[in-house]
Amino acid sequence: MKTLLKNARILKMVDRNIIEGDIVIENNRIVYIGKDSSSFAPFDLVRDCEGNVIMPGFKNAHTHSAMTFLRSKADDQNLQDWLFKTVLPREDFLTEHDVYALAKVAFLEYLTSGITACFDQYYFPLDTARAAEEIGMRLVLLGTYNAQFGKQELIDLYHSINDKNGLVKYCFGIHAEYTCPDDELKTMVEIVNEEKAPFYTHISETEKEVRECIEKRGKSPVKYLIDVGAFNYGGGGYHCVHFSGEDAKLWKEKNLTVVTCPGSNTKLASGVAPIKKYLDEGINVAIGTDGPASNNCLDMFKEMTLLFSLQKVSLKDPTALDAFTILKMATVNGAHAMGLEDADILEVGKKADLIEIDLSRPNMQPLNNIINNIVYSGSKENIKMTMIDGRILYENGKFNIKESLKDIYNECQNITERIDQQASENL
Repeated sequence: MKTLLKNARILKMVDRNIIEGDIVIENNRIVYIGKDSSSFAPFDLVRDCEGNVIMPGFKNAHTHSAMTFLRSKADDQNLQDWLFKTVLPREDFLTEHDVYALAKVAFLEYLTSGITACFDQYYFPLDTARAAEEIGMRLVLLGTYNAQFGKQELIDLYHSINDKNGLVKYCFGIHAEYTCPDDELKTMVEIVNEEKAPFYTHISETEKEVRECIEKRGKSPVKYLIDVGAFNYGGGGYHCVHFSGEDAKLWKEKNLTVVTCPGSNTKLASGVAPIKKYLDEGINVAIGTDGPASNNCLDMFKEMTLLFSLQKVSLKDPTALDAFTILKMATVNGAHAMGLEDADILEVGKKADLIEIDLSRPNMQPLNNIINNIVYSGSKENIKMTMIDGRILYENGKFNIKESLKDIYNECQNITERIDQQASENL
């Protein structure tokens, strides 16, 4: 399959430059970027971009996709009540098939937001992977040692999935220091050190979490997990709202990624992560939506808006973050956080995970500064096309998938109602 995207404004995300020209894609890789693509003809598909922007797709560096059944169900609560009174009692009734079906709704939403890859952590990860492969979503899974997966099984999955070099990639981690039993954490630390693999977890999301870890262990979650060897081979953390100065320096020393989730942190009033401080320390910062139970929408434009708004207001500094830095967090930095180095920028040899930004919409006019327009005034209405692995999955408001949207939505609704009924009977 050879595809030509012609007459485009190309934002490679290597720097702020936007060039005019064509992109040629063969199968799932970019083979040409420039002004004369004629030598690559004939093409199986030619798309005239009419001067729209082609750029790398957004990378959702933290989410729980199958939590769509809890969208607008667990609202207006603090994190502890949200987790222990609403979420966990309902998650007890999830089945493998539920996760498979519920994840598809999230994947469709990602496509409408220009998200071409997500870093997913949830129950029954292999069923999320099956859904991703059917839809065509690029997925990084977080595997955890627990009752479902033993130590050797986790290691075998890590190798078997990653060796395929397909749409799905596999990583190791835990939910959080405060929810993971010590024996399970010990086993996970053994695994990541034996495999020399990165490690990921929710960390320092709330003041309560940090305070209780210090009371229990005499040190912060960051210091504790580093000391036990969890981060010996890199990785990162989700939320990272309440790092001390020492925590941030330790994080940088280990070359770890901060994945900030401003939508979730705002809705649960967890706090404002000091993103500028992390950037000043030289820490890689990526962006995640978190799951649809705590956000509730899976929209990278919303996350970028909240990110720059919260930083500028909390620091009382309108220069705290610029648009290109934020756009880089949403694309390149997220790819690096997820180990997707071959899908981070637009360049020959990179995977064709890209999006088309519609500049003909009124919120993009006039074209004083296209990058600023995307970050400061852009929205999902500007996603004209989403391509993953060389396949156009979303175009002009329509999905290119094999299943009926109505069937996907109906199954999600039926699962939601069944779990609600089971949870109410169990109270």
